[in-house]
Amino acid sequence: MIIVVVLFIRATLVQAFNIPSASMQPTLLIGDFILVNKLVYSLSEPRVGDIVVFRYPVNPSLDYIKRIIGGPGDLVEFSSKEIAGKKVYSVSVNGNEYSLKYIRDVKFNSRTYYEFEETISLNGKELKHRIWFSSHPTKVAGLTPYVKVNCLRYRYNLCVKFIVPQGKYFVMGDNRDNSEDSRFWGFVPREYVVGKAFVVYFSGEVPPLTPADVNFFTGFKQLFLALLNPRFERIGKVLIP
Repeated sequence: MIIVVVLFIRATLVQAFNIPSASMQPTLLIGDFILVNKLVYSLSEPRVGDIVVFRYPVNPSLDYIKRIIGGPGDLVEFSSKEIAGKKVYSVSVNGNEYSLKYIRDVKFNSRTYYEFEETISLNGKELKHRIWFSSHPTKVAGLTPYVKVNCLRYRYNLCVKFIVPQGKYFVMGDNRDNSEDSRFWGFVPREYVVGKAFVVYFSGEVPPLTPADVNFFTGFKQLFLALLNPRFERIGKVLIP
């Protein structure tokens, strides 16, 4: 009976996931274990600013986690700019720019990142979260040619202005220069969205993983390592803006 209840909860209400890479830093760290609400999108649609777990469109057997930047029908545009002497890029959705405020420089894996506070204005509310840009970026501000979309503006062979197709979402990692996301492989279909991340229930120091490392035992191994090297200060971190 208990097993049936657990399986029912996992299938319909809440599911646990762990963060394998740095693509969502500084919001989510490698070794964070999160809970995802799977029921919420049965009652409402995903919204811009949500951190969502979804089936990776290139390989639906894998789960990815990113932040929704634009929803169905939204007009998205990238713009290069300089803020506090840092060269970064901003995102505008339907003509409203997601404002950026410089916070500090951060060292991670022998590289320097610029930490900014990004503000999304939505329905009269301001959703604030931290994002990173690399001092030596390797990622791009715009869709690569591999993403098939009716482009409204190109820059350096990248699409920097486009409309998100109906029934799909444009997502990016908060670690903007270290994230494989919609800029590279396209949009997330609505039916691929699993749920909304809402809390970190445990966290610990663990090695990063690539998709090739993931198997049935990966989650258990990462949790074991996290238990040996816990980060108690992150337990209970709420992710819902």
